[in-house]
Amino acid sequence: MQELGKLFEHTLMDIYYAENQILKALPKLAKKAKSPELGKMFEAHLHETEGQVKRLEQIFKMLGKPPKGVKCEAITGILKEGDEVVDEFGDSTALDAGMIAAAQTVEHYEMARYGALRTWAEELGMKDAAKLLEQTLMEERGADQKLTKLAETRVNAKAA
Repeated sequence: MQELGKLFEHTLMDIYYAENQILKALPKLAKKAKSPELGKMFEAHLHETEGQVKRLEQIFKMLGKPPKGVKCEAITGILKEGDEVVDEFGDSTALDAGMIAAAQTVEHYEMARYGALRTWAEELGMKDAAKLLEQTLMEERGADQKLTKLAETRVNAKAA
């Protein structure tokens, strides 16, 4: 279990870095959104993400470690692609559709990370950490579902 514990800690630092980068990106996306509903969705997820960071900090505390991130190349690349969509389609009716797709890429990355972390926490006997990670995983799934609904019911049709 020692190696799984190391992997858990490294991945925890990875997602901690990622969430803090996402915190920086969400206000920009909220301002760029043409749809008021999408802007509000990004603002709401910003507050949700702040809570997720606090949960991660709780888990670091459970481990007896200070909260620390390690650079996550995956989220850096995903957020860079999102910036490119905004730059390229900023004046287009397809901007919101592109931003939703970029945001869903972030959500899917987070769901993969939180799913693995939750499972590893369970395997390592860290029941309290697993519960916190499950809570965040459910929030990320919910955010993804809300984005899908907005895209399918409004945004994609406007972009077409």
